[in-house]
Amino acid sequence: MKGIQKTFSIKQSEIDKKWFIVDAKDKILGRLASEIAIILRGKNKPEFTPHMDMGDNVIIINAEKVKLSGKKAEEKDYFFHSQYPGGEKFVNINKMMEKRPDFVIQHAVKGMLPKNRLGRQILNNLKIKSNEKRYISTIINTVDVHWSSPKAKKTRHRSHQGYVWLL
Repeated sequence: MKGIQKTFSIKQSEIDKKWFIVDAKDKILGRLASEIAIILRGKNKPEFTPHMDMGDNVIIINAEKVKLSGKKAEEKDYFFHSQYPGGEKFVNINKMMEKRPDFVIQHAVKGMLPKNRLGRQILNNLKIKSNEKRYISTIINTVDVHWSSPKAKKTRHRSHQGYVWLL
């Protein structure tokens, strides 16, 4: 019985959370949302535990500059209802991008997370900003650049004071 291995389950006190800053400029909405959902959930970590919030925190900048693929700009609508008879409202994604670009990204990421209490808790780790100059102007002047480009993903990683930049 020496060869039996035990399943490793991480404790809440052992979770190490980082902050990721993601630049959404010229990124495709769905592909960006899926990568963010993986980071928020913690599936990129080797000690992933499905029943715990062990993902990292994500700040998205340049939310208004995200792109859509295909004919989604003309065809995709968001559905709202006032809970009164005949209170249906459809809003095109272009109008929603002008009014609330943070809603578009948050809605896409929310659809890729679990539909339960854990998913709602994980979504609180996502912060979306439209104007990046106001939030990162002090950090960007002192960034140390560490380049690494895996073959599968052509991303640049910059790290400084606990922040990991995905550009």
